Amino acid sequence: MNSTEHQVYYEVSQVPAKNIALVLGTSKYFRTGKPNLFFHNRIEAARKLYQEGKVKFFILSGDNSLAYYNEPQDMKKALVKAGIPDSVIQLDYAGFRTFDSVVRSKKVFDQTSVIIITQEFHIFRALFISNYYGMSSVGFVAEKVEMKHSFYTKTREYLARCKAVIDLYILKKEPKYLGQKIPIKI
Repeated sequence: MNSTEHQVYYEVSQVPAKNIALVLGTSKYFRTGKPNLFFHNRIEAARKLYQEGKVKFFILSGDNSLAYYNEPQDMKKALVKAGIPDSVIQLDYAGFRTFDSVVRSKKVFDQTSVIIITQEFHIFRALFISNYYGMSSVGFVAEKVEMKHSFYTKTREYLARCKAVIDLYILKKEPKYLGQKIPIKI
């Protein structure tokens, strides 16, 4: 998956401007009830890109499978609180996993080039999926989280990379839900 290294950016000033950013979802809180730094850092990365004029619109994609759990809505609230107008935000409630979020950005929201926002360990897989679908996306890396908070997540990511290859090349998977097209025009 390191074939995507040339598509990854760490500094806002170096990110090529694109109209739309796809923010990959995660829980606002850890199971312990403590704030999830992965969430906070993705929101901060999105805010910086918007503030610097690198993006004009956001797709917030995440899980909303339970009545009391809503990643896209939590991200929207955090971005609006950070000064992003809600008029430049589209929620994607069917981003149950990275695969679904990336594929839906193309097949549902009609995007072929987005800035994907997530942490470094996760960005390579997201871009790998994007490339498979012929998108010309780049990734912007949200600030790292200390290893004591991320060991499980990073270990899980290595297994998810294997699953992505199997899903794309062997099983030819589709997202859990595609649904009606909602083209975003900027």
